[in-house]
Amino acid sequence: MEDHKLRVLCTVAETKSFSKASEIIHLTQPAVSLQIQALEEAFETKLFDRTSSTVTLTPAGEILYNYAKQILGLYASIDKDIGAVTGLVKGSISVGASTTIGNYLLPAVVSDFMRAFPKIKIHLLVGNTKRILEFLKAGNLNLGLVEGEVTKYKVMTEKLVADELSLIVAPFHPWAKKKEVSINDVKKEPFIFREEGSGTRQVIEKYLAKRGITVSGMKISAVIGSTEAIKEAVENGVGVSIVSKWAVRKELRYGTISMLGIKEVRMLRDFSLIFNRNSISSYASDEFLSYLKSYPFEKLLP
Repeated sequence: MEDHKLRVLCTVAETKSFSKASEIIHLTQPAVSLQIQALEEAFETKLFDRTSSTVTLTPAGEILYNYAKQILGLYASIDKDIGAVTGLVKGSISVGASTTIGNYLLPAVVSDFMRAFPKIKIHLLVGNTKRILEFLKAGNLNLGLVEGEVTKYKVMTEKLVADELSLIVAPFHPWAKKKEVSINDVKKEPFIFREEGSGTRQVIEKYLAKRGITVSGMKISAVIGSTEAIKEAVENGVGVSIVSKWAVRKELRYGTISMLGIKEVRMLRDFSLIFNRNSISSYASDEFLSYLKSYPFEKLLP
């Protein structure tokens, strides 16, 4: 029902980039340009000023963008109100989740939800926290689930579930039989970091900084862009690392990784729900949100 061209316009306007917009809405960059060109031909005016470094709305583009946001919001309101009257919960939801949540928590939740609401389709995007925030702010996600600090991004946040980060080592590592070690000992060991933009890395860096330890002061053996690859590297003795307790359930069960605590203070964080301010949720997304908030996440732990 939604006007696809208007959504393309809004995405380009909010990302200020044709290439970023094409990535978010899964169109090629020429296809994005054609959608904008079609709108410009329909209104017989230029909608964007384009330079080598940025894309900005023209005055006419600003007018159309503001109306487009209202129109897309009305579509969402229609869907929500009709769903409330009919009681028929259907439709599709776009959910973005940062890596730990998307890979280790949501698969079970989504599976259970779809059994309860078979007429709802869920499109799940998994990426680091920075990427999920970009997609949410561009209006291409109904909601996001992220780890790490997001207050500076001007989105609404709500705590979903607590998480603890713990040290992982290979089962043949000298620390494998210990219950905990000092963070000052950790900084002397070959350490595997997640990539920049990762919520997990944000928490680790903040924790280290509070104890006077810089990233440059760590003995970094590798920077790896996925928790799965980090676990594989740890298992093979490349170094030690710090990951979410949710991420190593299988490895702990089979003894391929050992987990231990940090002596000084537990490394805690929240997994948070994030929403766009002033966005209108659909009836289907409201049902999913309610399901998430009441889900017994503790049953997923060993």
